Amino acid sequence: MLTVSRKIGLLRFELIQAAEEGKDVEKYREKLASLDELKAGHRELDDLYMEILSSPTLAGWPYAEPDCLEEIRRSANPPKDEEAWISRHELRDRMLGAWFGRIAGNMLGKPVEGWPKNRIEEYLKKAGCYPLDYYIPELIPRTERSLQTYYEAGGLRGNLSKALRDDDLDYTILGLLLLERKGFSFTTEDIAEEWLNRLPFNLTYTAEREAYRNLTLGLKPPETATFWNPFREWIGAQIRADPWGYANPKRPWSAAEMAYKDARLSHVKNGIYGEMLMAAMVASAFAESDPLEVVKKGLSCIPRGSRLAEAIGHCVDLWRKHGDFDAAYEEAMLKYGHYHPVHTINNAVIVVLSLLYGERDFGKSICLSVSSGLDADCNGASVGSIVGAMVGFKGIPEKWYSPLNNTLETALSGLKELKISELADRMVEAVAKNLAGHRK
Repeated sequence: MLTVSRKIGLLRFELIQAAEEGKDVEKYREKLASLDELKAGHRELDDLYMEILSSPTLAGWPYAEPDCLEEIRRSANPPKDEEAWISRHELRDRMLGAWFGRIAGNMLGKPVEGWPKNRIEEYLKKAGCYPLDYYIPELIPRTERSLQTYYEAGGLRGNLSKALRDDDLDYTILGLLLLERKGFSFTTEDIAEEWLNRLPFNLTYTAEREAYRNLTLGLKPPETATFWNPFREWIGAQIRADPWGYANPKRPWSAAEMAYKDARLSHVKNGIYGEMLMAAMVASAFAESDPLEVVKKGLSCIPRGSRLAEAIGHCVDLWRKHGDFDAAYEEAMLKYGHYHPVHTINNAVIVVLSLLYGERDFGKSICLSVSSGLDADCNGASVGSIVGAMVGFKGIPEKWYSPLNNTLETALSGLKELKISELADRMVEAVAKNLAGHRK
Protein backbone atom coordinates (compact mmCIF):
# COMPACT_ATOMS: atom_id res chain seq x y z
CA MET A 1 0.00 0.00 0.00
CA LEU A 2 1.17 3.52 -0.76
CA THR A 3 1.95 5.59 2.32
CA VAL A 4 0.89 9.22 2.70
CA SER A 5 4.51 10.28 2.38
CA ARG A 6 4.94 8.30 -0.84
CA LYS A 7 1.73 9.70 -2.32
CA ILE A 8 2.86 13.26 -1.65
CA GLY A 9 6.15 12.53 -3.40
CA LEU A 10 4.34 11.02 -6.38
CA LEU A 11 2.00 14.01 -6.51
CA ARG A 12 4.95 16.34 -6.93
CA PHE A 13 6.13 14.32 -9.92
CA GLU A 14 2.57 14.12 -11.23
CA LEU A 15 2.28 17.90 -11.32
CA ILE A 16 5.38 18.05 -13.52
CA GLN A 17 4.18 15.21 -15.73
CA ALA A 18 0.72 16.71 -16.19
CA ALA A 19 2.20 20.08 -17.14
CA GLU A 20 4.49 18.39 -19.68
CA GLU A 21 1.43 16.71 -21.19
CA GLY A 22 -0.10 20.16 -21.68
CA LYS A 23 -2.65 20.01 -18.88
CA ASP A 24 -3.91 23.07 -17.06
CA VAL A 25 -2.60 22.36 -13.54
CA GLU A 26 -1.27 25.72 -12.37
CA LYS A 27 -4.01 26.03 -9.74
CA TYR A 28 -2.74 22.91 -7.95
CA ARG A 29 0.79 24.15 -7.29
CA GLU A 30 -0.02 26.13 -4.18
CA LYS A 31 -2.26 23.39 -2.80
CA LEU A 32 0.42 20.77 -3.27
CA ALA A 33 3.10 22.97 -1.72
CA SER A 34 0.96 23.45 1.40
CA LEU A 35 0.27 19.77 2.03
CA ASP A 36 1.18 18.69 5.54
CA GLU A 37 2.41 15.10 5.65
CA LEU A 38 1.24 14.72 9.24
CA LYS A 39 -2.28 15.95 8.54
CA ALA A 40 -2.98 14.76 5.00
CA GLY A 41 -5.25 11.76 4.54
CA HIS A 42 -5.41 9.15 1.81
CA ARG A 43 -8.83 10.27 0.56
CA GLU A 44 -7.64 13.86 0.16
CA LEU A 45 -4.51 12.77 -1.71
CA ASP A 46 -6.37 10.31 -3.93
CA ASP A 47 -8.88 12.99 -4.89
CA LEU A 48 -6.12 15.49 -5.63
CA TYR A 49 -4.26 12.97 -7.79
CA MET A 50 -7.37 12.21 -9.83
CA GLU A 51 -8.11 15.90 -10.25
CA ILE A 52 -4.64 16.55 -11.64
CA LEU A 53 -4.78 13.43 -13.83
CA SER A 54 -8.10 14.46 -15.36
CA SER A 55 -7.25 18.14 -15.82
CA PRO A 56 -8.20 19.62 -19.19
CA THR A 57 -5.63 20.32 -21.85
CA LEU A 58 -4.56 23.93 -22.27
CA ALA A 59 -6.16 25.85 -25.13
CA GLY A 60 -3.85 25.95 -28.11
CA TRP A 61 -1.79 22.91 -27.08
CA PRO A 62 -0.05 22.08 -30.39
CA TYR A 63 0.52 18.34 -29.99
CA ALA A 64 -1.66 15.32 -30.78
CA GLU A 65 -0.55 12.27 -28.79
CA PRO A 66 -2.88 9.27 -28.94
CA ASP A 67 -2.48 6.09 -26.86
CA CYS A 68 -4.56 3.73 -29.05
CA LEU A 69 -2.47 1.71 -31.54
CA GLU A 70 -4.82 2.29 -34.45
CA GLU A 71 -4.81 6.05 -33.81
CA ILE A 72 -1.02 5.98 -33.53
CA ARG A 73 -0.79 4.26 -36.90
CA ARG A 74 -3.15 6.75 -38.52
CA SER A 75 -1.14 9.67 -37.15
CA ALA A 76 2.19 8.13 -38.17
CA ASN A 77 3.46 7.20 -41.62
CA PRO A 78 4.96 3.73 -41.18
CA PRO A 79 6.76 2.07 -44.09
CA LYS A 80 5.44 -1.16 -45.49
CA ASP A 81 7.22 -4.08 -43.88
CA GLU A 82 9.71 -5.68 -46.24
CA GLU A 83 10.01 -9.38 -46.86
CA ALA A 84 11.75 -10.43 -43.68
CA TRP A 85 13.94 -13.00 -45.38
CA ILE A 86 17.63 -12.61 -44.69
CA SER A 87 20.25 -15.32 -45.06
CA ARG A 88 20.80 -17.35 -41.91
CA HIS A 89 24.50 -16.49 -41.95
CA GLU A 90 23.91 -12.74 -42.25
CA LEU A 91 21.09 -12.78 -39.72
CA ARG A 92 23.30 -14.48 -37.15
CA ASP A 93 26.16 -12.03 -37.71
CA ARG A 94 23.86 -9.03 -37.34
CA MET A 95 22.09 -10.55 -34.34
CA LEU A 96 25.42 -11.18 -32.62
CA GLY A 97 26.37 -7.60 -33.43
CA ALA A 98 23.13 -6.30 -31.94
CA TRP A 99 23.41 -8.31 -28.70
CA PHE A 100 27.11 -7.69 -28.14
CA GLY A 101 26.67 -4.05 -29.21
CA ARG A 102 23.86 -3.49 -26.76
CA ILE A 103 25.76 -5.07 -23.90
CA ALA A 104 29.04 -3.28 -24.65
CA GLY A 105 27.24 0.08 -24.88
CA ASN A 106 25.50 -0.60 -21.60
CA MET A 107 28.73 -1.54 -19.84
CA LEU A 108 30.44 1.57 -21.23
CA GLY A 109 27.76 3.86 -19.78
CA LYS A 110 26.96 2.00 -16.56
CA PRO A 111 29.66 3.61 -14.34
CA VAL A 112 28.59 7.15 -15.28
CA GLU A 113 24.82 6.61 -15.34
CA GLY A 114 23.08 9.83 -14.36
CA TRP A 115 26.17 12.04 -14.65
CA PRO A 116 25.84 15.29 -16.60
CA LYS A 117 28.01 15.75 -19.68
CA ASN A 118 30.39 18.21 -18.04
CA ARG A 119 31.07 15.91 -15.09
CA ILE A 120 31.93 13.02 -17.44
CA GLU A 121 34.27 15.26 -19.42
CA GLU A 122 35.98 16.49 -16.25
CA TYR A 123 36.54 12.94 -15.00
CA LEU A 124 37.89 11.72 -18.34
CA LYS A 125 40.28 14.67 -18.62
CA LYS A 126 41.66 13.96 -15.15
CA ALA A 127 42.18 10.36 -16.20
CA GLY A 128 43.87 11.42 -19.44
CA CYS A 129 41.23 9.64 -21.50
CA TYR A 130 39.31 12.45 -23.15
CA PRO A 131 37.69 12.17 -25.62
CA LEU A 132 36.31 8.78 -24.62
CA ASP A 133 37.33 5.89 -26.89
CA TYR A 134 37.10 2.84 -24.60
CA TYR A 135 35.54 1.72 -21.32
CA ILE A 136 35.52 4.16 -18.39
CA PRO A 137 38.97 4.18 -16.74
CA GLU A 138 39.86 3.91 -13.06
CA LEU A 139 41.19 7.18 -11.68
CA ILE A 140 43.94 6.97 -9.05
CA PRO A 141 43.48 8.16 -6.37
CA ARG A 142 39.84 7.04 -6.35
CA THR A 143 38.19 10.41 -5.94
CA GLU A 144 34.79 9.37 -7.31
CA ARG A 145 33.05 7.50 -4.51
CA SER A 146 30.12 6.69 -6.80
CA LEU A 147 32.45 4.46 -8.84
CA GLN A 148 33.50 2.36 -5.87
CA THR A 149 31.11 -0.48 -6.73
CA TYR A 150 32.58 -0.65 -10.23
CA TYR A 151 36.12 -0.75 -8.88
CA GLU A 152 35.07 -3.75 -6.80
CA ALA A 153 32.71 -5.54 -9.21
CA GLY A 154 34.89 -5.34 -12.30
CA GLY A 155 33.10 -2.77 -14.39
CA LEU A 156 35.91 -0.45 -15.44
CA ARG A 157 38.63 -0.38 -18.06
CA GLY A 158 41.23 -3.02 -17.32
CA ASN A 159 39.22 -5.13 -14.86
CA LEU A 160 36.17 -6.19 -16.88
CA SER A 161 35.66 -9.93 -17.01
CA LYS A 162 31.95 -10.14 -17.88
CA ALA A 163 28.87 -7.97 -18.40
CA LEU A 164 27.38 -6.99 -15.06
CA ARG A 165 23.66 -7.28 -14.39
CA ASP A 166 21.58 -4.29 -15.44
CA ASP A 167 17.86 -3.70 -15.85
CA ASP A 168 18.39 -2.62 -19.48
CA LEU A 169 19.71 -6.10 -20.22
CA ASP A 170 17.27 -8.01 -17.98
CA TYR A 171 14.41 -6.67 -20.11
CA THR A 172 16.16 -7.74 -23.34
CA ILE A 173 16.45 -11.28 -22.03
CA LEU A 174 12.88 -11.14 -20.75
CA GLY A 175 11.67 -10.26 -24.25
CA LEU A 176 13.46 -13.29 -25.69
CA LEU A 177 11.98 -15.57 -23.02
CA LEU A 178 8.49 -14.25 -23.81
CA LEU A 179 8.91 -14.85 -27.56
CA GLU A 180 10.09 -18.39 -26.87
CA ARG A 181 7.21 -19.11 -24.51
CA LYS A 182 4.32 -17.32 -26.24
CA GLY A 183 5.45 -16.80 -29.80
CA PHE A 184 5.03 -13.60 -31.79
CA SER A 185 1.32 -13.13 -31.01
CA PHE A 186 1.82 -12.34 -27.34
CA THR A 187 -0.37 -9.86 -25.46
CA THR A 188 0.32 -7.15 -22.92
CA GLU A 189 -1.15 -9.49 -20.30
CA ASP A 190 1.47 -12.09 -21.27
CA ILE A 191 4.18 -9.51 -20.63
CA ALA A 192 2.65 -8.72 -17.24
CA GLU A 193 2.74 -12.41 -16.35
CA GLU A 194 6.39 -12.63 -17.40
CA TRP A 195 7.22 -9.70 -15.12
CA LEU A 196 5.49 -11.26 -12.14
CA ASN A 197 7.14 -14.63 -12.73
CA ARG A 198 10.66 -13.52 -13.58
CA LEU A 199 11.38 -9.93 -12.59
CA PRO A 200 12.39 -9.05 -8.99
CA PHE A 201 10.26 -6.12 -7.82
CA ASN A 202 13.16 -4.50 -5.97
CA LEU A 203 15.11 -4.30 -9.21
CA THR A 204 12.45 -2.32 -11.04
CA TYR A 205 12.48 1.47 -11.13
CA THR A 206 10.22 4.48 -11.76
CA ALA A 207 7.37 3.61 -14.15
CA GLU A 208 8.06 -0.11 -14.05
CA ARG A 209 7.94 -0.20 -10.26
CA GLU A 210 4.63 1.66 -10.14
CA ALA A 211 3.15 -0.57 -12.87
CA TYR A 212 4.40 -3.70 -11.11
CA ARG A 213 2.79 -2.52 -7.88
CA ASN A 214 -0.41 -1.89 -9.75
CA LEU A 215 -0.35 -5.43 -11.13
CA THR A 216 -0.12 -6.83 -7.61
CA LEU A 217 -3.15 -4.71 -6.69
CA GLY A 218 -5.11 -6.48 -9.42
CA LEU A 219 -5.14 -3.62 -11.95
CA LYS A 220 -5.01 -4.38 -15.67
CA PRO A 221 -3.33 -2.54 -18.55
CA PRO A 222 -3.61 0.26 -19.47
CA GLU A 223 -4.63 1.37 -15.95
CA THR A 224 -1.35 -0.06 -14.67
CA ALA A 225 0.35 2.76 -16.57
CA THR A 226 -1.68 5.62 -15.09
CA PHE A 227 -2.70 4.74 -11.51
CA TRP A 228 -0.29 6.65 -9.26
CA ASN A 229 2.36 6.45 -11.96
CA PRO A 230 3.77 9.90 -12.78
CA PHE A 231 6.80 8.35 -14.53
CA ARG A 232 4.72 7.13 -17.46
CA GLU A 233 6.68 9.12 -20.06
CA TRP A 234 10.11 8.32 -18.67
CA ILE A 235 12.71 6.11 -20.35
CA GLY A 236 11.66 2.74 -18.88
CA ALA A 237 9.74 1.54 -21.94
CA GLN A 238 12.38 2.83 -24.34
CA ILE A 239 15.00 0.53 -22.80
CA ARG A 240 12.72 -2.49 -23.35
CA ALA A 241 12.49 -2.01 -27.13
CA ASP A 242 15.33 -4.06 -28.54
CA PRO A 243 13.98 -7.64 -28.53
CA TRP A 244 11.04 -6.53 -30.67
CA GLY A 245 13.46 -5.10 -33.24
CA TYR A 246 15.56 -8.27 -33.15
CA ALA A 247 12.41 -10.32 -33.71
CA ASN A 248 11.45 -8.32 -36.81
CA PRO A 249 14.50 -7.73 -39.01
CA LYS A 250 13.61 -5.33 -41.86
CA ARG A 251 10.06 -4.97 -40.46
CA PRO A 252 9.97 -1.69 -38.49
CA TRP A 253 6.20 -1.42 -38.10
CA SER A 254 5.86 -4.99 -36.87
CA ALA A 255 8.62 -4.22 -34.34
CA ALA A 256 6.80 -1.03 -33.32
CA GLU A 257 3.54 -2.95 -32.82
CA MET A 258 5.26 -5.39 -30.47
CA ALA A 259 6.85 -2.47 -28.66
CA TYR A 260 3.43 -0.90 -28.23
CA LYS A 261 2.08 -4.05 -26.56
CA ASP A 262 5.01 -3.97 -24.16
CA ALA A 263 5.00 -0.23 -23.45
CA ARG A 264 1.29 0.16 -22.64
CA LEU A 265 1.81 -1.92 -19.50
CA SER A 266 3.67 0.98 -17.87
CA HIS A 267 3.65 4.02 -20.14
CA VAL A 268 1.53 6.44 -22.17
CA LYS A 269 2.06 8.86 -25.03
CA ASN A 270 5.76 9.65 -25.55
CA GLY A 271 6.73 6.85 -23.17
CA ILE A 272 5.07 4.45 -25.62
CA TYR A 273 6.43 6.23 -28.69
CA GLY A 274 9.99 6.01 -27.36
CA GLU A 275 9.81 2.22 -27.30
CA MET A 276 8.18 2.12 -30.73
CA LEU A 277 10.85 4.44 -32.16
CA MET A 278 13.74 2.37 -30.82
CA ALA A 279 12.23 -0.97 -31.85
CA ALA A 280 11.62 0.31 -35.37
CA MET A 281 15.16 1.66 -35.64
CA VAL A 282 16.61 -1.66 -34.45
CA ALA A 283 14.50 -3.58 -36.99
CA SER A 284 15.55 -1.18 -39.77
CA ALA A 285 19.22 -1.53 -38.83
CA PHE A 286 19.18 -5.12 -40.08
CA ALA A 287 18.68 -3.76 -43.61
CA GLU A 288 19.91 -0.17 -43.74
CA SER A 289 23.52 1.02 -44.06
CA ASP A 290 22.78 4.72 -43.55
CA PRO A 291 22.04 5.93 -39.99
CA LEU A 292 19.81 8.69 -41.36
CA GLU A 293 17.59 6.10 -43.04
CA VAL A 294 17.39 4.14 -39.79
CA VAL A 295 16.29 7.29 -37.96
CA LYS A 296 13.73 8.12 -40.66
CA LYS A 297 12.23 4.62 -40.51
CA GLY A 298 11.93 4.87 -36.73
CA LEU A 299 10.43 8.35 -36.92
CA SER A 300 7.84 7.18 -39.43
CA CYS A 301 6.41 4.75 -36.84
CA ILE A 302 5.40 7.35 -34.24
CA PRO A 303 2.72 10.09 -34.35
CA ARG A 304 3.82 13.04 -36.44
CA GLY A 305 2.15 15.47 -34.05
CA SER A 306 3.93 14.25 -30.91
CA ARG A 307 6.60 15.97 -28.86
CA LEU A 308 8.97 13.07 -29.53
CA ALA A 309 8.53 13.28 -33.30
CA GLU A 310 9.20 17.01 -33.13
CA ALA A 311 12.37 16.38 -31.12
CA ILE A 312 13.69 13.71 -33.49
CA GLY A 313 12.95 15.89 -36.51
CA HIS A 314 14.79 18.73 -34.78
CA CYS A 315 17.81 16.44 -34.29
CA VAL A 316 17.95 15.73 -38.01
CA ASP A 317 17.80 19.46 -38.73
CA LEU A 318 20.61 20.12 -36.24
CA TRP A 319 22.74 17.41 -37.81
CA ARG A 320 22.29 19.03 -41.20
CA LYS A 321 23.07 22.43 -39.71
CA HIS A 322 26.11 21.63 -37.57
CA GLY A 323 29.23 19.74 -38.53
CA ASP A 324 30.10 19.37 -34.87
CA PHE A 325 28.33 17.00 -32.46
CA ASP A 326 28.81 19.22 -29.41
CA ALA A 327 27.23 22.22 -31.14
CA ALA A 328 24.18 20.16 -32.09
CA TYR A 329 23.98 18.63 -28.62
CA GLU A 330 24.10 22.02 -26.88
CA GLU A 331 21.37 23.45 -29.10
CA ALA A 332 19.21 20.37 -28.60
CA MET A 333 19.57 20.54 -24.81
CA LEU A 334 18.56 24.19 -24.80
CA LYS A 335 15.21 22.98 -26.11
CA TYR A 336 14.84 19.58 -24.44
CA GLY A 337 17.17 19.71 -21.46
CA HIS A 338 14.36 20.70 -19.10
CA TYR A 339 13.05 17.15 -18.97
CA HIS A 340 14.06 14.86 -16.10
CA PRO A 341 17.42 13.11 -16.75
CA VAL A 342 15.61 9.79 -17.28
CA HIS A 343 12.79 11.10 -19.47
CA THR A 344 12.17 9.54 -22.87
CA ILE A 345 12.52 12.64 -25.04
CA ASN A 346 15.88 14.10 -24.01
CA ASN A 347 17.53 10.67 -23.98
CA ALA A 348 16.07 9.77 -27.39
CA VAL A 349 17.63 13.01 -28.65
CA ILE A 350 21.05 11.79 -27.49
CA VAL A 351 20.54 8.41 -29.15
CA VAL A 352 19.59 9.94 -32.50
CA LEU A 353 22.37 12.54 -32.51
CA SER A 354 24.91 9.84 -31.62
CA LEU A 355 23.69 7.66 -34.48
CA LEU A 356 23.88 10.49 -37.00
CA TYR A 357 27.26 11.83 -35.92
CA GLY A 358 28.64 8.36 -35.21
CA GLU A 359 28.50 7.63 -38.94
CA ARG A 360 28.14 3.86 -38.49
CA ASP A 361 31.40 3.68 -36.52
CA PHE A 362 30.59 1.46 -33.55
CA GLY A 363 33.07 2.86 -31.03
CA LYS A 364 32.51 6.48 -32.03
CA SER A 365 28.73 6.10 -31.80
CA ILE A 366 28.55 4.55 -28.33
CA CYS A 367 31.22 6.90 -26.96
CA LEU A 368 29.28 9.95 -28.19
CA SER A 369 26.11 8.69 -26.52
CA VAL A 370 27.75 7.87 -23.19
CA SER A 371 29.83 11.07 -23.11
CA SER A 372 26.60 13.04 -23.45
CA GLY A 373 25.44 12.11 -19.96
CA LEU A 374 21.87 11.71 -18.69
CA ASP A 375 20.87 8.01 -18.76
CA ALA A 376 24.22 7.01 -20.20
CA ASP A 377 23.95 3.24 -19.85
CA CYS A 378 20.51 3.16 -21.48
CA ASN A 379 21.61 5.36 -24.37
CA GLY A 380 24.87 3.49 -24.87
CA ALA A 381 22.91 0.24 -25.00
CA SER A 382 20.39 1.57 -27.53
CA VAL A 383 23.05 3.03 -29.81
CA GLY A 384 25.24 -0.07 -29.49
CA SER A 385 22.32 -2.30 -30.39
CA ILE A 386 21.37 -0.31 -33.48
CA VAL A 387 24.90 0.15 -34.82
CA GLY A 388 25.74 -3.45 -33.92
CA ALA A 389 22.83 -4.64 -36.05
CA MET A 390 23.96 -2.35 -38.90
CA VAL A 391 27.60 -3.48 -38.99
CA GLY A 392 27.21 -7.01 -37.64
CA PHE A 393 29.50 -8.73 -35.19
CA LYS A 394 32.29 -8.63 -37.76
CA GLY A 395 32.07 -4.83 -37.73
CA ILE A 396 32.60 -4.43 -33.97
CA PRO A 397 36.25 -4.05 -32.92
CA GLU A 398 37.42 -6.88 -30.69
CA LYS A 399 38.40 -4.50 -27.89
CA TRP A 400 34.71 -3.90 -27.17
CA TYR A 401 33.55 -7.50 -26.85
CA SER A 402 36.65 -9.40 -25.75
CA PRO A 403 36.60 -8.13 -22.10
CA LEU A 404 33.00 -9.38 -21.72
CA ASN A 405 34.13 -13.00 -22.11
CA ASN A 406 30.80 -13.80 -23.79
CA THR A 407 29.15 -13.72 -20.34
CA LEU A 408 26.17 -11.74 -19.06
CA GLU A 409 24.84 -11.65 -15.50
CA THR A 410 21.10 -11.39 -14.95
CA ALA A 411 18.77 -11.07 -11.97
CA LEU A 412 15.84 -12.79 -13.66
CA SER A 413 14.36 -15.62 -11.62
CA GLY A 414 15.94 -19.00 -12.31
CA LEU A 415 18.89 -17.51 -14.20
CA LYS A 416 22.30 -16.21 -13.16
CA GLU A 417 24.84 -16.08 -15.98
CA LEU A 418 24.20 -16.54 -19.69
CA LYS A 419 26.35 -16.78 -22.79
CA ILE A 420 25.75 -13.76 -24.98
CA SER A 421 26.25 -15.73 -28.19
CA GLU A 422 23.65 -18.26 -27.06
CA LEU A 423 21.11 -15.48 -26.49
CA ALA A 424 21.72 -14.25 -30.03
CA ASP A 425 21.40 -17.79 -31.42
CA ARG A 426 18.13 -18.31 -29.55
CA MET A 427 16.74 -15.11 -31.04
CA VAL A 428 17.78 -16.26 -34.51
CA GLU A 429 15.87 -19.50 -33.88
CA ALA A 430 12.80 -17.56 -32.72
CA VAL A 431 12.87 -15.44 -35.89
CA ALA A 432 13.37 -18.47 -38.13
CA LYS A 433 10.51 -20.34 -36.46
CA ASN A 434 8.19 -17.37 -36.92
CA LEU A 435 9.12 -16.95 -40.58
CA ALA A 436 8.63 -20.65 -41.22
CA GLY A 437 5.16 -20.42 -39.70
CA HIS A 438 4.24 -17.54 -42.01
CA ARG A 439 5.37 -19.44 -45.09
CA LYS A 440 3.24 -22.52 -44.41
